[in-house]
Amino acid sequence: MAAPALVALAHGSRDPRAAATIKALVDEVRAVRPDLKVEAAFLEKSRPGLQTVVDRLVRSGHDEIVVVPLLLTHAQHASVDVPAALAEASERHPGLQIHATDILGLEACFLQVLDVRMREALARARVRELDALVLAASGSSDPLANQAVARLARLWGSHHKLPVTAAFAAAAPPATGEAVRAFRAEGRRHIAVASLFLAPGATPDRAAELALEAGAIAVSEPLGAHPEVARVVLARYAVGAVELVPV
Repeated sequence: MAAPALVALAHGSRDPRAAATIKALVDEVRAVRPDLKVEAAFLEKSRPGLQTVVDRLVRSGHDEIVVVPLLLTHAQHASVDVPAALAEASERHPGLQIHATDILGLEACFLQVLDVRMREALARARVRELDALVLAASGSSDPLANQAVARLARLWGSHHKLPVTAAFAAAAPPATGEAVRAFRAEGRRHIAVASLFLAPGATPDRAAELALEAGAIAVSEPLGAHPEVARVVLARYAVGAVELVPV
């Protein structure tokens, strides 16, 4: 019996770099599991949309699909948009078994990816000394989502024995620039910002701009198509595939 298809479902962006990054991440997933049918899809603003991908998979004979939402925190997209998209797919294709896994989330292993991206940023800036870090994320109206980012920031700071502040692009304080200025007010001058975003886009760009204006010495790229992220996608898929098995 063929394994369920895997659809990596991202939010989508008008910035072409975002879709290119998601497709590169899907290539990483395929490299680890070449036996699986793996596709990228988007909720909005980018193509292909989820319904287009599901239609194509059904036409090619797939009757089981596991959707992995490529979302770092629980918010409206996870609780409303993804279930609505799956309900539409089920209505379009009676008999199709389609299941959404838990979101990608904020796994501790992503700290390894943050470290890689930060080392790259520091090398570009020719910086060797740090006395504070800011972990920049998108931000949410859901306080639990923001608390998850803050917990990851504390873990990262503990690992590097540096003060770390979580900052947010929207919906919650502080903004990245405010976090950098707060550290500078303490007398710290070597402050770097890590981009806790999955892919590039207008929001990460703005967060980086605010940080640099406030005096940050380096801002890292988003997590992107890293093998560690691909492994988490496959871990989510594995759980979702088991949940499709009838009991």
